Amino acid sequence: MSLRPDGARVWRFALIDGPNMPSLGARDKVLYGPIRSIGDLHDLVRSFAAELGVEIECMASNHEGEILDFIHARGAGVDGFLINPAGLTTYGEATRHALSDTAKPFVEVHFSNLARHLEAVSGTRPLESRFSKSARGMVMGMRQYSYLGALLALTLSLDDETFLGGDGPTQ
Repeated sequence: MSLRPDGARVWRFALIDGPNMPSLGARDKVLYGPIRSIGDLHDLVRSFAAELGVEIECMASNHEGEILDFIHARGAGVDGFLINPAGLTTYGEATRHALSDTAKPFVEVHFSNLARHLEAVSGTRPLESRFSKSARGMVMGMRQYSYLGALLALTLSLDDETFLGGDGPTQ
């Protein structure tokens, strides 16, 4: 079974991993699983992108300014973004604005289930992601497979000209 038709457009995506993700291999193995490094995660995503016939550029940073610069530099040249805002999840309004300003679809991705993880971290009430209200979709709770699911979903949604009323790849 082929997921995409022969001759399908080669979409170009950018993947952003936010604060704390660069130290992925040193993080809680129960929550983050066996991935040894952010490089291993990005290799997995690149390999799956190649199987789908799409291109992806990956970056990870602990600094929101670097993430903003990356979004501004890549916005015109990509068809969409995947982002794990990580440490920016609850306060990264500048990053959310930058993504929205590109007018390109983006999918929010997380290793853990945010509803469970953020409530445990806050200790009092569930915290909300700043990105969810602008994201085309979310994939979370499936560790590294969340990234593959997000990549597949974004690819197929852009392939489908009727998706969400046919608003195409610029929304």
